Amino acid sequence: MRKTTLIALGLILLSLATGIVLYPQLPDRVASHWNIRGESDGSSSKMFVFFLPALTAILLGFFLLIPKIDPLRRNIAEFRKYYDLFILSFTGFMSYLFLLTILWNTGYVFNMPQMLAPGFGVLFYCTGIVLENAKKNWFIGIRTPWTLSSDVVWHKTHKIGGKLFKACGVVAVFGALVPAYALLLVIVPVVAVALYTVVYSYVEFVKQGRS
Repeated sequence: MRKTTLIALGLILLSLATGIVLYPQLPDRVASHWNIRGESDGSSSKMFVFFLPALTAILLGFFLLIPKIDPLRRNIAEFRKYYDLFILSFTGFMSYLFLLTILWNTGYVFNMPQMLAPGFGVLFYCTGIVLENAKKNWFIGIRTPWTLSSDVVWHKTHKIGGKLFKACGVVAVFGALVPAYALLLVIVPVVAVALYTVVYSYVEFVKQGRS
């Protein structure tokens, strides 16, 4: 078993153990949703605390399956260490989200988007590193009809997409300094980059057809 997998499983088990230990201290209804101002505006049964570790475990299983089922698995093997970085950063982010949820529901009140901003920043930055090094495959990366149809377009799109996602990570971290705009600094840049890379891949594909 890969070291990254062991660490990810360890984080999930630690989250589960924390939930079990603190379960008696939780209210019958726990906060499970927060608005843009960082105020709780939704609640669920206290069993919700086990939802995040369970979801993380399911997604981890899917992430570990991808390199085995992708028809282009040999390409994934070429950037597997970067893919493992994404797995680790994602699992770490979900564990951090779980920790914040537990803290809030055991009496610690804070601005949730503000606290989440650094976590999103790290996740986006690591995703950018993965994109910069991703080889063509069917599951991981910026998969548009144009990147999947051209190795050149794939390479160019992922190089610029990786840099832009890293920039999104830096911007997201600044959300911790401006609580009122934390959620906007997380969501707006990454949505803009996602749309830009789709358009960019099409434009590059058209250029390739003309050259």
